Amino acid sequence: MCHMGDVLAGNHAVWEFESDSVLIRFARGIRTPRLPRLWHALGSRRIPLEAVSAVTVTVTGGKRDTVVLRAVPRPGADPLMEAAAGQLKEACDPYRLVLPADRAPAAAEFADALRSRLGPDAAEPSERFLVEVPKPPLQLKAYDARVAFDGSAVTFHWSRTGASSTKWKAGDQRFPLAALTGVEWRSPEGPGGHLRLLPRDTTGDPRPDHDLATAVFGTGYGAVHESLPFAAAVLAALRARTPVASVPRARSGDDDRLRHLSELHAAGLLTDAEYAALRDRFAAESL
Repeated sequence: MCHMGDVLAGNHAVWEFESDSVLIRFARGIRTPRLPRLWHALGSRRIPLEAVSAVTVTVTGGKRDTVVLRAVPRPGADPLMEAAAGQLKEACDPYRLVLPADRAPAAAEFADALRSRLGPDAAEPSERFLVEVPKPPLQLKAYDARVAFDGSAVTFHWSRTGASSTKWKAGDQRFPLAALTGVEWRSPEGPGGHLRLLPRDTTGDPRPDHDLATAVFGTGYGAVHESLPFAAAVLAALRARTPVASVPRARSGDDDRLRHLSELHAAGLLTDAEYAALRDRFAAESL
């Protein structure tokens, strides 16, 4: 049985079992001389056990049999995974540890130890972010702008050569967190990659290259290891301003919480799973 301080070394990372968390340190190994740039940028991550919903162990076949240990993040617990919204490739999943097949018993033991520490609410969406992300100030170089986040506002400084005439004529843009309801990240590894802010009182142009609240990615601009942590930091700051737990209690004949919950979901601050779980709970409480 694993105990506090025990470690499990995989092909690309080392997981250390702690009393209330798992410390993941990303590092190159003999079998993986090149570390994904996202993992290199993250360096290490401390995952509280309350941010984990399940743990799986899978033996894969192929030229070299391996065993994959994966911690399944609890919905709503990790701003990085919420911002990614399922767009990360499997090979870049920071919750996935690949080991040689002969380490299967050790992986199973580690997984059992983690499962034994998961709480009764592990399968329920988290009402707040539990995993830390990079802290501002942060900078991001997109194709048509330099984007900065100082902790209170996001600023777009348009590129003279990359920005559309719409953006260049409008001038640089500054968006205080209080004026935003969410953030949308589209991976630069797919078509239409961009970082879009969702202003509270206005609807932007659906075309990313014309929307004044959107920075467009491109080849060599807005790489995943730079843009995803940036988006996660903005999302975490926004959620800290409007935690789900602060939604007001229901009033007779007018359920403010349910309406506010719908607004958070529409703004992208809640996943479908989070929204459904909290909607049902708040509806039951109002009966």
